[in-house]
Amino acid sequence: MDRITRNSTFRKLILVAEDEIVNMMILGNILEQYEYDVIYAQNGIEAMKQIRDHRQILSMILLDLNMPKMSGYDVLRALKEDEDLSRIPTIVLTSENEAEVESLELGAVDFIPKPYSDGKVIAARVRRNIELAEDKQIIQNTQRDSVTGLYTREFFFQYVRQWDLYHRDMVMDCVVMNISHFHMINEVYGHETGDALLKLIGARIYENLELNGGIGCRSEADNFLLYIPRKADYRAAIREFSEMLNRQSPVSNVRLRIGIHPGVDETAGYARCFDKAARACMSIRNDYSVSTAWYDEQMHEKEIYSERLINDLDEAIESGQFKVCFQPKFDITREKPKLCSAEALIRWEHPELGYISPNTFIPLFENNGQIRKLDYFVWTKTARHISEWKKRYGTSVPVSVNVSRVDMFNPDLEKDLMSILHAWSLQPEDLILEVTESAYTDDSGRIIRIVENLRNAGFRIEMDDFGSGYSSLNMLTQLPVDALKMDKEFVRNMTKSMKDMKMVELMIDIGGFLSVPVVAEGVETQEQFDRLRKCGCDIIQGYYFSRPVTADGFERFLEEG
Repeated sequence: MDRITRNSTFRKLILVAEDEIVNMMILGNILEQYEYDVIYAQNGIEAMKQIRDHRQILSMILLDLNMPKMSGYDVLRALKEDEDLSRIPTIVLTSENEAEVESLELGAVDFIPKPYSDGKVIAARVRRNIELAEDKQIIQNTQRDSVTGLYTREFFFQYVRQWDLYHRDMVMDCVVMNISHFHMINEVYGHETGDALLKLIGARIYENLELNGGIGCRSEADNFLLYIPRKADYRAAIREFSEMLNRQSPVSNVRLRIGIHPGVDETAGYARCFDKAARACMSIRNDYSVSTAWYDEQMHEKEIYSERLINDLDEAIESGQFKVCFQPKFDITREKPKLCSAEALIRWEHPELGYISPNTFIPLFENNGQIRKLDYFVWTKTARHISEWKKRYGTSVPVSVNVSRVDMFNPDLEKDLMSILHAWSLQPEDLILEVTESAYTDDSGRIIRIVENLRNAGFRIEMDDFGSGYSSLNMLTQLPVDALKMDKEFVRNMTKSMKDMKMVELMIDIGGFLSVPVVAEGVETQEQFDRLRKCGCDIIQGYYFSRPVTADGFERFLEEG
């Protein structure tokens, strides 16, 4: 029997499985009075068919235990074994008190005793259990990440607190794990492959948590948070996990890294402890020799130091603590090397902290976005000096300035650069814009469009740190660049390692293929110079010719040139 009345869009559907016709109709009439649609079954087999046919819209099952062909107990067992069907709340209809325990163990949510009492009581029980089931379903749908099946960030922290309530004597650590350069996996292999990798990692994390205890979540993208019992050796654990992952992964050579905050600082709270673990994880982002990092006192002191630098930036710019220096570049394609350009470099002399390395403050300001202030300062100072050299010598050489990935997201980038040039009566060819290779790989489509616009405006673009990023060969053919500047690490190691020497030769060949010059920076020795010249490198920069010098010091090269 199958009867759905009125507009089912707004009325919840209930199955009454009852072999006694009178009882079945009594329940049906009660439920229909309270705006429910009702379908019926008179035995267990018919009930299972109705359940499967209406599984998407069925809100509740009222189930008699004593039915022919297939008992109510067997129906409960079948529902329990089916993950999809088990979500439908079932109220048992019985006159046997002793049946309650077994029914609850099989998944029933409530009972309606026979003979049936007041219809209002029955309707109230039905309504309340439907509401509870719907609330439970909403929670289940929102507490789990749809890709990995792990907890979402919001529910994760709730369960972490509950874990500690019941495991007070267990020493736990806050661990953050992510995948190196995951965005490139999505870009090269596609988001389906990226999701497959995340799903695999989630499954392996879940298995480890089931085995060893703890709680895990995927907080965003490729970022996983783990609250786990302390391990004696995290390096061994991550190595074992990585080896297993690479055997099963749709992508080869997946590199995982983790940051660990030991224990929980009750004054800081869980979220801040995981933030510190995340900072430890970020600290080894570009170090391929290390897979784990601990947040410790040294890192804490480094953060305090970094905060001091951030707070002092504006005052440092205003008071002249920053100095722009220039390192000459020489064209070595001719018999006698000739000055052809220079690079503007920033130096910071802090009145209290002394000399601060660019390797310290530049990544710091890139991460918090303040690098735009510093870059604008360098552009302006460089333009002023170029203008002065033009007036003094009647000529000048172009100077390359850094354009960070943060600058690339400034909608007024081209306008700002042109404004500086106009203020000092310069042309776009007077500035060479250096963009790191990694900036291209972050959002290649957008960066390529921005760089093309800058080139159309007359600027020349130099790809900095070429060889350190993850450009695909296909991407290289599309990149709008006027020069490639190879990562200094290759130059530094080229006389020590045949592999690095071959990489230098390869990058020079790529420059020839793209018909753009290749710049080698960090050249310090005669042997490096000779090898680079023999390989066909076009331009050299480094201590071999000169350290970075002040604007006054650079004038010597202009005079000699």
